[in-house]
Amino acid sequence: MTGETLALNPTRLVIAASAGLAVLLLLIIKFKVQAMVSILVGAIVIGLGAGMPFEDIVTAVNDGIGNTLKGIALLVGLGSQKRSIDVEVSNTDRSFGTIFGSEITKRFDGALDEDTFLVKCTGAGGQSFGAFIPKGLTLELVGDSNDYFGKGLSGGKLVVYPPAGVKYRQEENIIIGNVALYGATSGKAFINGVAGERFCVRNSGANAVVEGVGDHGCEYMTGGRVVVLGKTGKNFAAGMSGGIAYVLDEDNDLYTRINKEMVFSEEITSKYDVMELKDMVQEHVALTNSRKGKEVLGHFSEYLPKFKKIIPYDYNRMMTAMVQMEEKGLSSEQAQIEAFYASIGH
Repeated sequence: MTGETLALNPTRLVIAASAGLAVLLLLIIKFKVQAMVSILVGAIVIGLGAGMPFEDIVTAVNDGIGNTLKGIALLVGLGSQKRSIDVEVSNTDRSFGTIFGSEITKRFDGALDEDTFLVKCTGAGGQSFGAFIPKGLTLELVGDSNDYFGKGLSGGKLVVYPPAGVKYRQEENIIIGNVALYGATSGKAFINGVAGERFCVRNSGANAVVEGVGDHGCEYMTGGRVVVLGKTGKNFAAGMSGGIAYVLDEDNDLYTRINKEMVFSEEITSKYDVMELKDMVQEHVALTNSRKGKEVLGHFSEYLPKFKKIIPYDYNRMMTAMVQMEEKGLSSEQAQIEAFYASIGH
């Protein structure tokens, strides 16, 4: 029966579901995975009802013992219609969303719209929460998360904020751990709280909004955009060769914490930069209900002069050269090529 799609036959459905339930009961006795029962049994029934290949269902159930989202992948049917589901997570759920993301990539290869699959999580995210997730998958976490949040983000969207009714100020408390968005290539992240050390290290293309970062923020960053609506730690932008960071510098002392070897800071004057900054903060507020974000937007003309634009020297030269080339009538791609050769003296 390998590779054959089962028809929606009531008798076969009951038999298959009963057999699956028996296997699950044995697994529960051996591995004590009671929390997976409702998800995986539902996965079998819905998978068969949707006419999914039986071998896919068996594989997903087996793998689902080690990763809840494999079961969720079946529950949403892996169709391209927009769907959402609510789950609880704990800090033992490492790399939450990664296997689901791999299934999405295998089936759709980047063709999904943003937010096609929305997984609303409650609890504490384990290490590497949302690692490598692709475009089309959004993980929304009400709680907090451990280190390597969004590692290798590859087009997906991550949203994290504290539960309603908390008494502390989000912009003064850590909500995700160290090395968040390490090596991210694309996608978005909105963090209603402070990140630990080495936020966005080696980021090459993702956009992120956060309300404060620890030491070594944006270290070795080569692309993307980062908005920091609060304090940074020391050694900010060390080795940063690309991308832009917009940092709210309310005490006018950011210069003491920037590693100035490869970057410089300036006020935000370009209309494009102002629009980009405001758009990112607006999306942050819409998704996280950020108190600080609302305050900034409500008094934007007052806060704008307090922001600093952090940009690498070489990157700035390239961006300036590209604008000049485009003004001469070159396409965006041609402008990049010509600007590159101009920068190396050819």
